[in-house]
Amino acid sequence: MSLFFSDFHKTEEFIPYEYKHSSRIKLTLQEEQLAPPPPLPPEAFRDAISEQPRLNRADRSWDKLDAAFVQTVLRLMARLEARGYPMTLLEGYRSPERQDALAGQATLVTKAKGGQSKHQYGLAVDLAPVRNGKVVISERDPWAMQAYQALGEEAAAAALTWGGNWSFKDYGHIERSGSLRQLLASKQ
Repeated sequence: MSLFFSDFHKTEEFIPYEYKHSSRIKLTLQEEQLAPPPPLPPEAFRDAISEQPRLNRADRSWDKLDAAFVQTVLRLMARLEARGYPMTLLEGYRSPERQDALAGQATLVTKAKGGQSKHQYGLAVDLAPVRNGKVVISERDPWAMQAYQALGEEAAAAALTWGGNWSFKDYGHIERSGSLRQLLASKQ
């Protein structure tokens, strides 16, 4: 035996309805979308580029990175700035050709070839601390190393992978955790 109820038999307390302020509540619960900081002037990179000339061709455009990853990185950068370590984007997206060129250098910059790096998919960035308007990338600078250690702590808290934990140390590098294959499959 089956019972069928029409709308006539529903009691008002069980009828789903929109709350008067539900759209305002939804907006409040959404995370704020952060905007990338304005780019630093070229002179801020002068010392960094003289130390690492490869940075002269680095792509510092936030637009080529995965949007959700950008938001994670910007929140991480805000936490670092609150700790006294303002950071800047040294490099984001890399073309496969640039990746191959970096992998082929005599001085070890990366082991990943074109197509193997999360940089090609907008899921990795290289950051550097900024002191007195200048980018500081020297690992011999105690303040910069404190900034990189703080980057590692904040990356772990954000469930990101930090290059400072690798056998080949890449202190300014952070990336989305997980295998590249899994990350690309989940995007589809």
